[in-house]
Amino acid sequence: MARKLPGDFYRQDDVVAISRGLLGKVLCTRIDGQLTQAIITETEAYAGVTDKASHAFGDRRTKRTEPMYGPGGSAYVYLCYGIHHLFNVVTNQEGIPHAVLVRAGVPLVGEEIILRRRKKAKAGKTLMAGPGTVAQALGIKTAMTGTDLRGDKIWIEDCGIEIAEANISAGPRIGVDYAEGYAARPYRFVAAGAFV
Repeated sequence: MARKLPGDFYRQDDVVAISRGLLGKVLCTRIDGQLTQAIITETEAYAGVTDKASHAFGDRRTKRTEPMYGPGGSAYVYLCYGIHHLFNVVTNQEGIPHAVLVRAGVPLVGEEIILRRRKKAKAGKTLMAGPGTVAQALGIKTAMTGTDLRGDKIWIEDCGIEIAEANISAGPRIGVDYAEGYAARPYRFVAAGAFV
């Protein structure tokens, strides 16, 4: 039985554990009455003010990063390279800017809508293989930053999908070389192979 993740899931203080725990959960959107859902297969954790790879490193507070300081269980959506909308799950307590970037997924519901948004004729490995394509496929835009993930626009469900331990790998984050040694931390989680 599918159920929305409760607020206390997001308010845990270990962003790395939450990042891993999001694998196999289902990211859902209802936009203009159209429901789309995707199984989360790759995530990256960002540990706030002490993490050089985080937008909030050093307690940076800007109009863009302010949603990261909101309560756990809300969305942080930002524009990358001026074109890609990237969706993050804000975690921990209000005022602690932890977040998890959803990097990849597999369509579950609304594949025709997902294909149309991605301008693809058929599903393939590249359909939702990066954070920009995940947001595009599910219709997530920067205007949705700050959205409560327990509402009816963007939410995450536990549908009972289990991923075998052997199919989960941890490794360094991607595209954050500026963060020096922090980039090498094993904060990226990938679910490979079949779900069991």
